[in-house]
Amino acid sequence: MTAAPDKFAFPPRRRAERLSVAVVSELVELIVTGQLTENELLPPEGPLSEHFGVSRTVIRESVKRLEEKGLVIVTQGRGTQVARSGSWNMLDPLVLSALIDNDESLGILDELTIVRGSLESAMAGAMAARRTPEELTRIEHALQVMRETQHESDSFRQADVVFHLTVMELSRNHLAENIAKRLYLHALESNRFHGMGYENAFQSTLDEHAAVADAIARQDVAAAEQSMRHHIVSSWQRRRFEPPRKDPDD
Repeated sequence: MTAAPDKFAFPPRRRAERLSVAVVSELVELIVTGQLTENELLPPEGPLSEHFGVSRTVIRESVKRLEEKGLVIVTQGRGTQVARSGSWNMLDPLVLSALIDNDESLGILDELTIVRGSLESAMAGAMAARRTPEELTRIEHALQVMRETQHESDSFRQADVVFHLTVMELSRNHLAENIAKRLYLHALESNRFHGMGYENAFQSTLDEHAAVADAIARQDVAAAEQSMRHHIVSSWQRRRFEPPRKDPDD
């Protein structure tokens, strides 16, 4: 077990309308970025209260929020320890945003793409297996909106999102929809996820969505799954930034 140091080197405080939110947000970032490491003890309530300028009650409430997010383990007589990353609730909005925003290597977005590809391919296959004529019309309409807006980047991206959310909804797999939607919508908030532009980006995206819609129309489960997974993984690889290389002398 790592003992808490005598002095605590925290980054400068950020102002926020709600101090409790600021406390939780800063501690989440310190844990996610590894400034507070696995098994490390959080400072006692007194130093934390002094640092944040809040009461010990606010600190206790904040630690409870961290515990609910799976970031810390509170043990009577031992204090509050940082939990291993496998225990974190990575679908928690604050945790997920911190992971994405502080991931210079893009590793978390690589992992997110794999998980999202698996979930959405399964949902596309499920929809292909039992779609109704009315549901097929909704998918075809979403694809048509993408075609009509392919020269308007913002509208096209919005139509792209609607297409994916429609497939999720119509898959009738509510658990997969809930998880995939959380991952997808939070990723969309990050500039890193949007990445860099590439040649024929709109056309290749449109063609890949058309392949998904066609497989669903033909009720070809395997093709729907393959087309959706291919689109999600390959489109990320095309727009993915190369992470900065570390100087070997650093």
